[in-house]
Amino acid sequence: MRVLLTGSSGWLGRTLAPLLTENGHAVTGLDVVPGTHTQVIGTVADRTLIDRTMGEHGIEAIIHGGALHKPDIVRYPRQAFIDVNVTGTLNLIEAAVAAGNDRFLFTSTTSLMVRADVREGAGAHGAWWMDEDFGPIEPRNIYGITKLAAEQAVRLVHREHGIAALILRTGRFFPEDDDTHAVPSGPNLKANELLGRRLTVEDAAAAHLAALEAAPQIGCDTFILSAPPPFTKDEADELARDARAVIARHHPDAAELYAAAGWVLPEAIDRVYDPSRAERRFGWRAKTDFGSLLAALRSGGALPFAHDPGYISPIIAREREACMC
Repeated sequence: MRVLLTGSSGWLGRTLAPLLTENGHAVTGLDVVPGTHTQVIGTVADRTLIDRTMGEHGIEAIIHGGALHKPDIVRYPRQAFIDVNVTGTLNLIEAAVAAGNDRFLFTSTTSLMVRADVREGAGAHGAWWMDEDFGPIEPRNIYGITKLAAEQAVRLVHREHGIAALILRTGRFFPEDDDTHAVPSGPNLKANELLGRRLTVEDAAAAHLAALEAAPQIGCDTFILSAPPPFTKDEADELARDARAVIARHHPDAAELYAAAGWVLPEAIDRVYDPSRAERRFGWRAKTDFGSLLAALRSGGALPFAHDPGYISPIIAREREACMC
């Protein structure tokens, strides 16, 4: 299948593009900055460019992974988020319909589910157990607002034209340090996040491949992508009060392994993303989870996720280079 992949120079794109190729797809990458897997330089807000790319490359399906993200809020006006995240998404799915494509994937984010009260911590019944039916959804910033609006646009076009459209709300998979959490930091924080809100970039790419193949049979649906939590929903109250006791119940040697690494387990967990719908509907389950992490600590092997505190996005790298000229 001839696939247009937006965001092909980014962290997900550079992993997804070769995976698609290995599985027999011909990939055309589109991004605003150059990259190994990017053939078309430009913005998704440019409808003329999108239409020309669709025709010149004979595109049969689109995976829309490009976007302005939360860290971009301090660098771009709100209108830029609307232009890229909303108008760009609408441009792409309308172009897919016009070209006769039968499937469209939209990479969204679990971040749009984090309302102000979720951000503040656990709820009245303990940790928030967040699946695709969680609501009401009230995004707290322009990034979340525009991603939610783009989701709604995708559903609208599906209803009107019948194109299969899957929305993939990914958990965290970025390699850099968190921009808001200082303690714990680095790989310790990423390890803790595998308990309920993180996945590897390799698992995120594999989910997109599986969703691409299954989309026509599904039609339209929203899926959370995250490592499967070791907990059950009925442990939500205890997770908010004593997460370490719950972790010990499922992984008895976790505290010892963490201590040997100089890490700390979370005292409380205030939210857990439930990715089980993706497994039920298109057979994807993350290969890397908290158990994988503990196995690596146990054996002294490499950590099963990428951590690069020096990583910067291609867009930021380009802007820094421009400033130095």
